[in-house]
Amino acid sequence: MTYLTLKYLHVGCVVLSGGGFFVRGLWMLGKSPRLQQPLVRVLPHIVDTVLLGSAVAMAVISAQYPFAVGWLTAKLIGLLIYIGCGTMALKRGRSQGQRAFFFVAALLAFAYIVTVAVSRSALGPLAWIA
Repeated sequence: MTYLTLKYLHVGCVVLSGGGFFVRGLWMLGKSPRLQQPLVRVLPHIVDTVLLGSAVAMAVISAQYPFAVGWLTAKLIGLLIYIGCGTMALKRGRSQGQRAFFFVAALLAFAYIVTVAVSRSALGPLAWIA
């Protein structure tokens, strides 16, 4: 698979993953029973696995790795924050208020990750100002 094909696959999975998280977060806030549907519970794991696999493949092909390339390190740290906040929002938050807080925090982390990827700068959204 070529780098460009992997990049398109990766970007498509980013859109599906982020959009899916947003919808599931809204369902969580509305206490929708849709969150318990089997496809809603399984599909995000499939999309995120393909997303991670394409990221690793692109890193190998381009020989750019986290902890060697600053913006990739920032993206990885942002990803860990996104996963932690997303888990608190959708599964582990003790109150609706706590879940809402972590949902917003996860969305902000997601936006940071995307801006880091687009700008190729650890500054993320501030890269266009600096």
